Amino acid sequence: MKNTPLIGRIEERKILEQALQSPKAEMVSVIGRRRVGKTFLVRSVYEGRIDFEITGIQHATRKEQLRNFMIQLANFSKGSFPQTEPKDWLEAFHFLTKFLEMKQKKEKIVVFLDELPWLSTHRSGFLKGLSFFWNSWAVNQNIVVVICGSAASWMIRKVVHHKGGLHNRITRRLTLKPFNLVETEDFLKAKNINLDHYQILHLYMAMGGVPHYLDEIEAGKSAAQNINQICFSENGLLHDEFSKLYSALFESSEAHVKVIRALAKKRKGLTRSEIVEESRLPEGGGTTKVLEELLHSGFISMNYPFGKKKKHSLYRLTDEYSLFYIRFIENNRSEGKGVWQELSQTQTYTSWAGYAFESICLKHLPQIKKALGISGVYSTASSFYKKGNEEEEGLQIDLLIDRKDHVINICEMKFYSAEVTITKAMATELRQKISNFKESAKTRKQIFLTLITTFGLKQNKHTLGLVDIALTMEDLFGREN
Repeated sequence: MKNTPLIGRIEERKILEQALQSPKAEMVSVIGRRRVGKTFLVRSVYEGRIDFEITGIQHATRKEQLRNFMIQLANFSKGSFPQTEPKDWLEAFHFLTKFLEMKQKKEKIVVFLDELPWLSTHRSGFLKGLSFFWNSWAVNQNIVVVICGSAASWMIRKVVHHKGGLHNRITRRLTLKPFNLVETEDFLKAKNINLDHYQILHLYMAMGGVPHYLDEIEAGKSAAQNINQICFSENGLLHDEFSKLYSALFESSEAHVKVIRALAKKRKGLTRSEIVEESRLPEGGGTTKVLEELLHSGFISMNYPFGKKKKHSLYRLTDEYSLFYIRFIENNRSEGKGVWQELSQTQTYTSWAGYAFESICLKHLPQIKKALGISGVYSTASSFYKKGNEEEEGLQIDLLIDRKDHVINICEMKFYSAEVTITKAMATELRQKISNFKESAKTRKQIFLTLITTFGLKQNKHTLGLVDIALTMEDLFGREN
Protein backbone atom coordinates (compact mmCIF):
# COMPACT_ATOMS: atom_id res chain seq x y z
CA MET A 1 0.00 0.00 0.00
CA LYS A 2 1.11 3.50 -0.88
CA ASN A 3 3.66 4.51 1.79
CA THR A 4 1.30 3.48 4.58
CA PRO A 5 2.66 2.07 7.86
CA LEU A 6 1.24 -1.15 9.27
CA ILE A 7 -1.93 -0.20 11.15
CA GLY A 8 -3.47 -2.30 13.93
CA ARG A 9 -3.04 -6.07 13.53
CA ILE A 10 -1.68 -6.29 17.09
CA GLU A 11 -2.52 -9.97 17.66
CA GLU A 12 -1.46 -10.95 14.17
CA ARG A 13 1.91 -9.21 14.53
CA LYS A 14 2.44 -10.97 17.83
CA ILE A 15 1.81 -14.39 16.25
CA LEU A 16 4.32 -13.73 13.45
CA GLU A 17 6.94 -12.35 15.86
CA GLN A 18 6.51 -15.31 18.23
CA ALA A 19 7.09 -17.67 15.30
CA LEU A 20 10.32 -15.80 14.54
CA GLN A 21 11.53 -16.04 18.15
CA SER A 22 10.49 -19.67 18.64
CA PRO A 23 13.33 -22.24 19.02
CA LYS A 24 11.54 -24.74 16.74
CA ALA A 25 10.50 -24.91 13.11
CA GLU A 26 7.20 -23.09 12.51
CA MET A 27 4.64 -23.30 9.72
CA VAL A 28 2.26 -20.34 9.89
CA SER A 29 -0.92 -20.17 7.80
CA VAL A 30 -2.24 -16.68 6.99
CA ILE A 31 -5.80 -16.69 5.70
CA GLY A 32 -7.98 -13.77 4.65
CA ARG A 33 -10.03 -12.45 1.77
CA ARG A 34 -8.57 -10.75 -1.30
CA ARG A 35 -7.19 -7.23 -0.75
CA VAL A 36 -7.27 -7.46 3.06
CA GLY A 37 -3.50 -6.92 3.49
CA LYS A 38 -2.08 -10.40 4.13
CA THR A 39 1.05 -9.91 2.01
CA PHE A 40 1.58 -6.40 3.40
CA LEU A 41 1.38 -7.74 6.97
CA VAL A 42 3.92 -10.54 6.42
CA ARG A 43 6.34 -8.29 4.53
CA SER A 44 6.04 -5.53 7.14
CA VAL A 45 6.68 -7.80 10.15
CA TYR A 46 9.46 -9.78 8.43
CA GLU A 47 10.98 -6.82 6.58
CA GLY A 48 14.58 -7.61 5.59
CA ARG A 49 14.28 -11.14 6.99
CA ILE A 50 12.64 -13.05 4.09
CA ASP A 51 15.07 -15.50 2.49
CA PHE A 52 12.74 -16.76 -0.24
CA GLU A 53 9.35 -15.57 -1.45
CA ILE A 54 7.08 -16.62 -4.27
CA THR A 55 3.56 -15.57 -5.22
CA GLY A 56 1.36 -17.90 -7.25
CA ILE A 57 0.17 -16.71 -10.64
CA GLN A 58 -3.60 -16.87 -11.23
CA HIS A 59 -4.67 -19.24 -14.04
CA ALA A 60 -1.07 -20.25 -14.80
CA THR A 61 -0.13 -23.82 -15.74
CA ARG A 62 2.07 -26.05 -13.58
CA LYS A 63 4.95 -25.45 -16.01
CA GLU A 64 4.54 -21.66 -15.68
CA GLN A 65 4.36 -21.85 -11.88
CA LEU A 66 7.54 -23.97 -11.77
CA ARG A 67 9.32 -21.51 -14.07
CA ASN A 68 8.22 -18.64 -11.83
CA PHE A 69 9.55 -20.56 -8.80
CA MET A 70 13.01 -20.94 -10.37
CA ILE A 71 13.09 -17.28 -11.49
CA GLN A 72 12.44 -16.23 -7.88
CA LEU A 73 15.11 -18.65 -6.66
CA ALA A 74 17.57 -17.05 -9.09
CA ASN A 75 16.56 -13.58 -7.84
CA PHE A 76 17.00 -14.43 -4.16
CA SER A 77 20.32 -16.17 -4.84
CA LYS A 78 21.43 -13.11 -6.86
CA GLY A 79 22.08 -15.33 -9.86
CA SER A 80 24.36 -17.76 -8.05
CA PHE A 81 21.81 -20.56 -8.23
CA PRO A 82 21.47 -22.26 -11.62
CA GLN A 83 18.14 -21.80 -13.43
CA THR A 84 17.66 -25.49 -14.13
CA GLU A 85 13.99 -26.08 -14.86
CA PRO A 86 12.63 -28.67 -12.42
CA LYS A 87 10.55 -31.51 -13.79
CA ASP A 88 8.09 -31.40 -10.84
CA TRP A 89 7.46 -29.77 -7.46
CA LEU A 90 9.49 -32.39 -5.58
CA GLU A 91 12.56 -31.30 -7.51
CA ALA A 92 11.68 -27.60 -7.17
CA PHE A 93 11.56 -27.89 -3.37
CA HIS A 94 14.78 -29.92 -3.47
CA PHE A 95 16.42 -26.93 -5.21
CA LEU A 96 14.99 -24.62 -2.53
CA THR A 97 16.47 -26.84 0.18
CA LYS A 98 19.91 -26.68 -1.46
CA PHE A 99 19.69 -22.87 -1.79
CA LEU A 100 18.73 -22.38 1.88
CA GLU A 101 21.52 -24.71 3.02
CA MET A 102 24.03 -22.61 1.03
CA LYS A 103 23.05 -19.49 3.01
CA GLN A 104 24.49 -20.89 6.28
CA LYS A 105 22.36 -18.38 8.16
CA LYS A 106 22.52 -18.18 11.97
CA GLU A 107 19.21 -16.34 12.39
CA LYS A 108 15.91 -17.95 11.61
CA ILE A 109 15.26 -18.65 7.94
CA VAL A 110 12.01 -17.19 6.59
CA VAL A 111 10.22 -18.67 3.56
CA PHE A 112 7.04 -16.98 2.31
CA LEU A 113 4.72 -18.85 -0.07
CA ASP A 114 1.99 -16.42 -1.15
CA GLU A 115 -1.31 -17.24 -2.92
CA LEU A 116 -0.90 -20.94 -2.31
CA PRO A 117 -4.18 -21.91 -4.06
CA TRP A 118 -2.81 -20.45 -7.31
CA LEU A 119 0.50 -22.30 -6.93
CA SER A 120 -1.29 -25.59 -6.31
CA THR A 121 -2.88 -26.10 -9.72
CA HIS A 122 -5.06 -29.16 -10.38
CA ARG A 123 -3.06 -32.40 -10.05
CA SER A 124 0.16 -30.41 -9.97
CA GLY A 125 1.68 -32.25 -7.01
CA PHE A 126 2.47 -28.94 -5.28
CA LEU A 127 1.16 -29.98 -1.85
CA LYS A 128 3.12 -33.24 -2.14
CA GLY A 129 6.25 -31.19 -2.85
CA LEU A 130 5.56 -28.86 0.09
CA SER A 131 5.00 -31.89 2.37
CA PHE A 132 8.31 -33.36 1.19
CA PHE A 133 10.12 -30.04 1.85
CA TRP A 134 8.67 -29.72 5.35
CA ASN A 135 8.90 -33.33 6.53
CA SER A 136 12.26 -34.25 5.02
CA TRP A 137 14.15 -31.04 5.81
CA ALA A 138 12.43 -27.90 7.18
CA VAL A 139 10.94 -29.51 10.31
CA ASN A 140 14.50 -29.99 11.68
CA GLN A 141 15.70 -26.46 10.80
CA ASN A 142 15.58 -23.04 12.42
CA ILE A 143 12.89 -21.85 9.99
CA VAL A 144 9.53 -20.11 9.60
CA VAL A 145 7.47 -21.13 6.57
CA VAL A 146 4.56 -18.74 6.02
CA ILE A 147 1.82 -19.99 3.71
CA CYS A 148 -0.77 -17.50 2.59
CA GLY A 149 -3.97 -17.60 0.55
CA SER A 150 -7.11 -15.59 -0.20
CA ALA A 151 -9.29 -18.62 -0.88
CA ALA A 152 -9.86 -19.20 2.83
CA SER A 153 -11.94 -22.37 2.51
CA TRP A 154 -9.37 -23.93 0.14
CA MET A 155 -6.61 -23.13 2.63
CA ILE A 156 -8.52 -24.71 5.50
CA ARG A 157 -9.65 -27.77 3.54
CA LYS A 158 -6.46 -28.49 1.62
CA VAL A 159 -3.74 -27.35 4.03
CA VAL A 160 -4.96 -26.82 7.61
CA HIS A 161 -7.00 -30.06 7.50
CA HIS A 162 -4.69 -31.83 5.05
CA LYS A 163 -5.00 -35.60 5.36
CA GLY A 164 -1.56 -36.35 3.86
CA GLY A 165 1.95 -35.21 4.69
CA LEU A 166 0.85 -31.78 5.94
CA HIS A 167 -1.57 -33.24 8.52
CA ASN A 168 -1.19 -31.31 11.81
CA ARG A 169 1.90 -29.49 10.49
CA ILE A 170 0.47 -25.97 10.88
CA THR A 171 1.96 -24.62 14.12
CA ARG A 172 0.23 -21.21 14.13
CA ARG A 173 -2.92 -20.11 12.37
CA LEU A 174 -3.76 -16.51 11.61
CA THR A 175 -7.01 -15.17 10.09
CA LEU A 176 -6.85 -11.60 8.84
CA LYS A 177 -10.10 -9.63 8.78
CA PRO A 178 -10.92 -6.21 7.33
CA PHE A 179 -10.32 -3.20 9.59
CA ASN A 180 -13.00 -2.19 12.06
CA LEU A 181 -14.08 1.46 12.26
CA VAL A 182 -11.36 2.72 14.60
CA GLU A 183 -8.67 0.90 12.60
CA THR A 184 -10.10 2.50 9.46
CA GLU A 185 -9.79 5.90 11.14
CA ASP A 186 -6.17 5.11 12.15
CA PHE A 187 -5.40 4.01 8.58
CA LEU A 188 -6.77 7.23 7.10
CA LYS A 189 -4.95 9.40 9.66
CA ALA A 190 -1.69 7.65 8.76
CA LYS A 191 -2.34 8.91 5.20
CA ASN A 192 -3.00 12.43 6.57
CA ILE A 193 -6.70 12.13 5.81
CA ASN A 194 -8.75 13.67 8.60
CA LEU A 195 -12.46 12.94 8.34
CA ASP A 196 -15.11 13.00 11.06
CA HIS A 197 -16.81 9.80 12.17
CA TYR A 198 -19.94 10.37 10.10
CA GLN A 199 -17.85 10.69 6.92
CA ILE A 200 -15.81 7.59 7.80
CA LEU A 201 -19.00 5.65 8.56
CA HIS A 202 -20.34 6.51 5.09
CA LEU A 203 -17.13 5.31 3.44
CA TYR A 204 -17.20 2.12 5.50
CA MET A 205 -20.82 1.45 4.54
CA ALA A 206 -19.82 1.56 0.86
CA MET A 207 -16.49 -0.28 0.86
CA GLY A 208 -15.99 -1.85 4.28
CA GLY A 209 -12.65 -2.01 6.05
CA VAL A 210 -10.59 -3.53 3.22
CA PRO A 211 -7.23 -1.71 3.30
CA HIS A 212 -6.66 -1.87 -0.47
CA TYR A 213 -10.00 -0.15 -1.06
CA LEU A 214 -9.44 2.45 1.66
CA ASP A 215 -6.04 3.23 0.13
CA GLU A 216 -7.89 4.89 -2.78
CA ILE A 217 -9.44 7.58 -0.54
CA GLU A 218 -8.06 11.05 -1.20
CA ALA A 219 -7.52 13.86 1.30
CA GLY A 220 -9.54 17.02 0.87
CA LYS A 221 -12.56 15.18 -0.54
CA SER A 222 -15.79 14.34 1.28
CA ALA A 223 -17.05 10.77 1.64
CA ALA A 224 -19.54 11.41 -1.19
CA GLN A 225 -16.82 12.75 -3.50
CA ASN A 226 -14.55 9.80 -2.77
CA ILE A 227 -17.35 7.26 -3.28
CA ASN A 228 -18.22 8.93 -6.56
CA GLN A 229 -14.61 8.73 -7.78
CA ILE A 230 -13.73 5.24 -6.50
CA CYS A 231 -17.01 3.49 -7.27
CA PHE A 232 -18.67 5.27 -10.18
CA SER A 233 -15.93 6.78 -12.34
CA GLU A 234 -14.71 4.59 -15.20
CA ASN A 235 -11.18 4.47 -13.78
CA GLY A 236 -12.25 3.92 -10.15
CA LEU A 237 -10.88 0.79 -8.44
CA LEU A 238 -14.33 -0.40 -7.34
CA HIS A 239 -16.04 0.38 -10.63
CA ASP A 240 -15.70 -3.28 -11.70
CA GLU A 241 -14.03 -5.00 -8.74
CA PHE A 242 -17.11 -7.20 -8.23
CA SER A 243 -16.52 -9.03 -11.52
CA LYS A 244 -13.02 -10.02 -10.37
CA LEU A 245 -13.61 -10.53 -6.66
CA TYR A 246 -15.27 -13.94 -6.55
CA SER A 247 -13.64 -15.46 -9.65
CA ALA A 248 -10.22 -14.75 -8.12
CA LEU A 249 -11.15 -16.69 -4.98
CA PHE A 250 -13.37 -19.58 -6.04
CA GLU A 251 -13.53 -22.11 -8.83
CA SER A 252 -16.96 -22.08 -10.49
CA SER A 253 -17.72 -18.78 -8.76
CA GLU A 254 -21.12 -18.39 -10.51
CA ALA A 255 -22.81 -20.23 -7.61
CA HIS A 256 -21.13 -17.95 -5.06
CA VAL A 257 -22.33 -14.85 -6.89
CA LYS A 258 -25.90 -16.26 -7.03
CA VAL A 259 -25.88 -16.64 -3.22
CA ILE A 260 -24.53 -13.11 -2.77
CA ARG A 261 -27.22 -11.69 -5.04
CA ALA A 262 -29.96 -13.64 -3.26
CA LEU A 263 -28.84 -12.38 0.15
CA ALA A 264 -28.55 -8.79 -1.12
CA LYS A 265 -32.34 -8.79 -1.60
CA LYS A 266 -33.28 -9.79 1.95
CA ARG A 267 -32.55 -7.53 4.88
CA LYS A 268 -33.39 -10.12 7.53
CA GLY A 269 -31.21 -12.78 5.91
CA LEU A 270 -32.17 -16.18 4.52
CA THR A 271 -32.17 -19.76 5.75
CA ARG A 272 -30.28 -22.37 3.75
CA SER A 273 -33.47 -23.66 2.11
CA GLU A 274 -34.52 -20.10 1.21
CA ILE A 275 -31.10 -19.49 -0.38
CA VAL A 276 -31.48 -22.66 -2.46
CA GLU A 277 -34.93 -21.55 -3.62
CA GLU A 278 -34.00 -17.91 -4.27
CA SER A 279 -30.73 -18.60 -6.11
CA ARG A 280 -32.00 -21.79 -7.81
CA LEU A 281 -29.02 -23.80 -6.65
CA PRO A 282 -29.20 -27.59 -6.27
CA GLU A 283 -29.86 -29.13 -2.87
CA GLY A 284 -26.87 -31.07 -1.55
CA GLY A 285 -23.18 -30.87 -0.79
CA GLY A 286 -22.33 -28.40 -3.56
CA THR A 287 -24.42 -25.65 -1.99
CA THR A 288 -23.09 -26.47 1.47
CA LYS A 289 -19.54 -26.08 0.13
CA VAL A 290 -20.40 -22.70 -1.46
CA LEU A 291 -21.88 -21.40 1.81
CA GLU A 292 -18.87 -22.63 3.80
CA GLU A 293 -16.47 -20.94 1.38
CA LEU A 294 -18.34 -17.64 1.59
CA LEU A 295 -18.45 -17.89 5.39
CA HIS A 296 -14.73 -18.67 5.73
CA SER A 297 -13.89 -15.77 3.41
CA GLY A 298 -15.99 -13.32 5.43
CA PHE A 299 -18.48 -12.35 2.72
CA ILE A 300 -21.49 -13.69 4.62
CA SER A 301 -22.26 -14.43 8.26
CA MET A 302 -24.50 -16.97 9.94
CA ASN A 303 -26.29 -16.69 13.23
CA TYR A 304 -28.77 -18.79 15.16
CA PRO A 305 -32.09 -17.04 15.78
CA PHE A 306 -32.98 -16.77 19.46
CA GLY A 307 -34.26 -20.10 20.77
CA LYS A 308 -34.01 -21.86 17.39
CA LYS A 309 -31.96 -24.83 16.19
CA LYS A 310 -29.16 -24.91 13.61
CA LYS A 311 -31.49 -25.68 10.69
CA HIS A 312 -33.14 -22.29 11.25
CA SER A 313 -29.81 -20.43 10.98
CA LEU A 314 -29.98 -17.18 9.06
CA TYR A 315 -27.30 -16.19 6.56
CA ARG A 316 -26.67 -12.48 5.94
CA LEU A 317 -24.60 -10.65 3.37
CA THR A 318 -21.94 -8.84 5.42
CA ASP A 319 -19.56 -7.68 2.70
CA GLU A 320 -20.26 -3.96 2.42
CA TYR A 321 -18.83 -3.53 -1.06
CA SER A 322 -20.83 -6.41 -2.60
CA LEU A 323 -24.09 -5.00 -1.26
CA PHE A 324 -23.19 -1.48 -2.42
CA TYR A 325 -22.21 -2.73 -5.87
CA ILE A 326 -25.46 -4.65 -6.38
CA ARG A 327 -27.66 -1.84 -5.04
CA PHE A 328 -25.96 1.10 -6.75
CA ILE A 329 -22.82 0.67 -8.86
CA GLU A 330 -23.97 -2.10 -11.19
CA ASN A 331 -26.76 -0.13 -12.86
CA ASN A 332 -25.31 3.38 -12.56
CA ARG A 333 -21.73 3.08 -13.76
CA SER A 334 -22.24 5.25 -16.86
CA GLU A 335 -24.28 8.03 -15.31
CA GLY A 336 -21.43 10.57 -15.21
CA LYS A 337 -20.19 12.92 -12.50
CA GLY A 338 -22.13 13.48 -9.31
CA VAL A 339 -24.16 10.27 -9.64
CA TRP A 340 -23.71 9.33 -5.98
CA GLN A 341 -24.98 12.71 -4.76
CA GLU A 342 -28.13 12.05 -6.82
CA LEU A 343 -28.54 8.45 -5.67
CA SER A 344 -28.13 9.41 -2.01
CA GLN A 345 -31.42 11.33 -2.21
CA THR A 346 -33.46 8.25 -3.13
CA GLN A 347 -35.56 5.80 -1.12
CA THR A 348 -33.18 3.02 -2.21
CA TYR A 349 -30.40 4.90 -0.41
CA THR A 350 -32.46 5.14 2.79
CA SER A 351 -33.17 1.40 2.73
CA TRP A 352 -29.53 0.52 1.98
CA ALA A 353 -28.18 2.86 4.67
CA GLY A 354 -30.36 1.23 7.32
CA TYR A 355 -29.23 -2.28 6.34
CA ALA A 356 -25.56 -1.29 6.02
CA PHE A 357 -25.60 0.43 9.44
CA GLU A 358 -27.18 -2.66 11.03
CA SER A 359 -24.47 -4.87 9.52
CA ILE A 360 -21.74 -2.59 10.83
CA CYS A 361 -23.28 -2.70 14.31
CA LEU A 362 -23.34 -6.53 14.17
CA LYS A 363 -19.63 -6.51 13.24
CA HIS A 364 -18.82 -4.23 16.18
CA LEU A 365 -20.34 -6.31 18.97
CA PRO A 366 -17.22 -6.04 21.21
CA GLN A 367 -17.49 -2.24 21.02
CA ILE A 368 -21.23 -2.35 21.80
CA LYS A 369 -20.69 -4.67 24.77
CA LYS A 370 -17.93 -2.42 26.06
CA ALA A 371 -20.17 0.64 25.77
CA LEU A 372 -22.90 -1.26 27.65
CA GLY A 373 -20.38 -2.12 30.39
CA ILE A 374 -20.91 -5.88 29.92
CA SER A 375 -17.57 -6.93 28.40
CA GLY A 376 -16.97 -9.15 31.42
CA VAL A 377 -20.47 -10.69 31.40
CA TYR A 378 -20.96 -13.86 29.36
CA SER A 379 -23.49 -13.18 26.62
CA THR A 380 -24.64 -14.47 23.25
CA ALA A 381 -25.82 -12.41 20.31
CA SER A 382 -28.67 -13.55 18.07
CA SER A 383 -31.59 -12.31 16.02
CA PHE A 384 -35.30 -13.01 16.44
CA TYR A 385 -37.81 -13.53 13.69
CA LYS A 386 -41.44 -14.64 13.81
CA LYS A 387 -43.51 -14.86 10.69
CA GLY A 388 -46.81 -13.05 10.80
CA ASN A 389 -50.22 -14.47 9.90
CA GLU A 390 -53.82 -13.29 9.59
CA GLU A 391 -54.24 -13.16 13.36
CA GLU A 392 -50.99 -11.49 14.44
CA GLU A 393 -48.21 -9.37 13.01
CA GLY A 394 -44.74 -10.75 12.39
CA LEU A 395 -41.80 -9.74 14.55
CA GLN A 396 -38.19 -9.07 13.59
CA ILE A 397 -35.34 -8.07 15.91
CA ASP A 398 -31.91 -7.91 14.30
CA LEU A 399 -29.84 -7.97 17.47
CA LEU A 400 -30.51 -9.49 20.88
CA ILE A 401 -27.79 -9.71 23.49
CA ASP A 402 -28.76 -12.50 25.90
CA ARG A 403 -26.77 -12.11 29.12
CA LYS A 404 -25.98 -14.46 31.98
CA ASP A 405 -26.93 -11.75 34.49
CA HIS A 406 -30.60 -12.38 33.64
CA VAL A 407 -30.89 -9.49 31.17
CA ILE A 408 -31.63 -9.30 27.44
CA ASN A 409 -30.74 -6.17 25.47
CA ILE A 410 -33.09 -5.66 22.53
CA CYS A 411 -31.02 -3.50 20.18
CA GLU A 412 -32.72 -1.21 17.69
CA MET A 413 -30.30 0.22 15.12
CA LYS A 414 -31.30 3.37 13.26
CA PHE A 415 -29.29 5.37 10.73
CA TYR A 416 -30.20 9.06 10.68
CA SER A 417 -28.38 12.23 9.64
CA ALA A 418 -29.43 13.93 12.89
CA GLU A 419 -30.62 13.04 16.40
CA VAL A 420 -33.45 10.51 16.48
CA THR A 421 -36.77 11.80 17.79
CA ILE A 422 -39.13 9.14 19.13
CA THR A 423 -42.68 9.93 18.06
CA LYS A 424 -45.83 8.64 19.74
CA ALA A 425 -46.31 6.09 16.91
CA MET A 426 -42.69 4.88 17.18
CA ALA A 427 -43.00 4.55 20.95
CA THR A 428 -46.17 2.47 20.59
CA GLU A 429 -44.46 0.24 18.01
CA LEU A 430 -41.40 -0.30 20.23
CA ARG A 431 -43.50 -1.13 23.30
CA GLN A 432 -45.50 -3.61 21.22
CA LYS A 433 -42.28 -5.18 19.94
CA ILE A 434 -40.98 -5.71 23.49
CA SER A 435 -44.32 -7.15 24.60
CA ASN A 436 -44.52 -9.49 21.58
CA PHE A 437 -40.97 -10.68 22.13
CA LYS A 438 -41.56 -11.47 25.81
CA GLU A 439 -44.66 -13.42 24.93
CA SER A 440 -43.14 -15.28 21.95
CA ALA A 441 -39.81 -16.06 23.64
CA LYS A 442 -41.51 -16.92 26.96
CA THR A 443 -38.68 -15.24 28.83
CA ARG A 444 -38.72 -13.86 32.36
CA LYS A 445 -35.46 -12.00 31.91
CA GLN A 446 -35.22 -8.23 32.32
CA ILE A 447 -35.54 -6.50 28.93
CA PHE A 448 -33.46 -3.38 28.24
CA LEU A 449 -34.34 -1.51 25.06
CA THR A 450 -31.07 -0.30 23.59
CA LEU A 451 -31.06 2.25 20.78
CA ILE A 452 -27.96 2.50 18.56
CA THR A 453 -28.01 5.55 16.29
CA THR A 454 -25.59 7.80 14.45
CA PHE A 455 -26.07 11.04 16.42
CA GLY A 456 -27.98 9.93 19.49
CA LEU A 457 -31.47 10.26 20.89
CA LYS A 458 -33.44 13.44 21.52
CA GLN A 459 -35.04 13.12 24.93
CA ASN A 460 -38.77 13.73 25.09
CA LYS A 461 -41.82 12.38 26.90
CA HIS A 462 -41.93 9.31 24.63
CA THR A 463 -38.41 8.17 25.52
CA LEU A 464 -39.04 8.17 29.28
CA GLY A 465 -39.46 4.66 30.62
CA LEU A 466 -38.98 3.22 27.13
CA VAL A 467 -35.36 3.56 25.97
CA ASP A 468 -33.05 2.23 28.68
CA ILE A 469 -29.73 2.86 26.92
CA ALA A 470 -28.85 5.04 23.92
CA LEU A 471 -25.55 4.48 22.09
CA THR A 472 -24.17 6.42 19.13
CA MET A 473 -21.74 5.79 16.29
CA GLU A 474 -19.01 7.16 18.60
CA ASP A 475 -19.35 3.96 20.63
CA LEU A 476 -18.75 1.90 17.47
CA PHE A 477 -15.39 3.67 17.09
CA GLY A 478 -14.28 2.48 20.54
CA ARG A 479 -11.15 0.38 20.98
CA GLU A 480 -11.67 -3.15 22.26
CA ASN A 481 -8.88 -2.93 24.84
